[in-house]
Amino acid sequence: MPQSVTLYLEDPLLRSARAGAHNFIAHLVAVLEQAGYRVHFAATEEVASNDGLALTHMIPPPPGGLTFRRVYHYPFWAIEPSAERWAWDVAKEAYSPDLVPKTEADKFYERWQKRLFPTAEASRQNGFVYVPLQGRLLEHRSFQSCAPIDMLRATLNADPHRPVVAALHPKERYSDAEMEALTRLAHRSPMLTLRTGGMEDMLRDCDYIVTMNSAAAFNGMFFAKPSILFAKIDFHHVALHASPEELSAFREVSDHLPDYARYLWWFWQERAINAGRPDVHEKIRAALHRGGWSLPT
Repeated sequence: MPQSVTLYLEDPLLRSARAGAHNFIAHLVAVLEQAGYRVHFAATEEVASNDGLALTHMIPPPPGGLTFRRVYHYPFWAIEPSAERWAWDVAKEAYSPDLVPKTEADKFYERWQKRLFPTAEASRQNGFVYVPLQGRLLEHRSFQSCAPIDMLRATLNADPHRPVVAALHPKERYSDAEMEALTRLAHRSPMLTLRTGGMEDMLRDCDYIVTMNSAAAFNGMFFAKPSILFAKIDFHHVALHASPEELSAFREVSDHLPDYARYLWWFWQERAINAGRPDVHEKIRAALHRGGWSLPT
């Protein structure tokens, strides 16, 4: 009897996958079935009772399982043993811009810049620091160099001459304690402004980005804006890094000008699975093999 694989998905992704309407999942299923597996779909809540091979979407997989996740934008995907992006294969890889074809990378970058962020062509520096906040502002988690509120304090101290715009994530629910801490800091720091959302405008107009590991920093590459990160993440290779004890990145950021076109080509075309390319099945098989699954080549 063929071995089975269960894909654990949340709605509406579960309905889309069952209907065969999700491009990447359809390719994933095709690869698994070609390898002799029977594929089943189940709701995410059922993953705790899994006793076979499993693939989850965006959440930690059970032992022996793998998780898959969009790599910031469609149609780019990753299949990994860990749901933590900073533990992904790409995060451990060395990046060398000299190995990336410049002309091809520039065309790729321009195409995706126009598709995702048409306003990026009007990118400018209006003299402020953009700090996209995420959640759990008062906690110092293991992958972070400090709590997000301390990152914000460090930014205000390290660059006292630029206004700092801290943007709350529109989908996060912040506690009263978090909002009180932010409000107190804004009252004491006239250079700090609080707002919600507005990522694209902020990326277009800021001088640079400071964040833990927000996807806004990844998107900032399309605006040619440098980032300072206070936490681990998969796209760390061309960012600067800081902690409250080490703030030299703030002195370096004005001269930090990586070739973002080359990096994005490497990150997406080389290290991710592009579900729109003819080699998508080959890339999926390679990712499953890296994750420890045995499939015929």
